[in-house]
Amino acid sequence: MAKKKKKTPSNVLGENRKARFNYTISESLECGIALKGTEVKSIKIGKFSFPDAFVEIKKGELFIKNLSITPYDFGNIHNHSSDRVRKLLAHKQEIKKLERKVSEKGFTLIPLKFYLKNGRVKVEVGVCKGKKQFDKRATIKDKDIKRDAERDFRLK
Repeated sequence: MAKKKKKTPSNVLGENRKARFNYTISESLECGIALKGTEVKSIKIGKFSFPDAFVEIKKGELFIKNLSITPYDFGNIHNHSSDRVRKLLAHKQEIKKLERKVSEKGFTLIPLKFYLKNGRVKVEVGVCKGKKQFDKRATIKDKDIKRDAERDFRLK
């Protein structure tokens, strides 16, 4: 029987922590991403930014927008442009399922995490709904209570 390989923290290239605070995530999906040669090298060394990135569905295909990948320092004249729209790779049934979810009012697709899996760059996309201000306050309050409880438990 084959053992399942756990994702180690060293495989995670970037995580959108702000998304978990600003949105409630109902479900997530692993997607591949269509990149050019030097983009892969830039992502692997961590030269990318995606705090305001989002995913859009057009004609049954997923596209990620506002993902900024800085050009590779040791690239040549064939370097990529930093803010181009990139295609995400997923099965057609999964895209249709996401499209049905996003068509509901208030839901959007946000990239949550970039990581390596078998040497390939993968994106975890979440179906998210924006939190209201009081929801954010409740989240902060819950974290504080949990932290205090753990601190008291450690002291005893």
